[in-house]
Amino acid sequence: MLSDKVKLTAKDILEKEFKTAMRGYKQEDVDQFLDLIIKDYELFHQEIEDLRQENMRLKRLSEETTRRSSVQQPSAAPGTTNFDILKRLSNLEKHVFGSKLYE
Repeated sequence: MLSDKVKLTAKDILEKEFKTAMRGYKQEDVDQFLDLIIKDYELFHQEIEDLRQENMRLKRLSEETTRRSSVQQPSAAPGTTNFDILKRLSNLEKHVFGSKLYE
């Protein structure tokens, strides 16, 4: 799972302390950049959670649809082949349409 591989959280980034050195970075610049990273991190986390929820919803919907379609579809009698079905259909067309079918 992705959450097991992610090493940082938004809180980790927010609480990160950097040591200052004689010729170090400007603290304000670092803080502004980290604020941007935190916002992006939170957005990515929310997007991942939304996609997980949508994925679960679609899986449930797919399972329900599969279950309904398997219940509603009548199965052919044992030993019935496509040839038998086509033959019956042809006989039905002849009976319903009669000679009009061949005109």
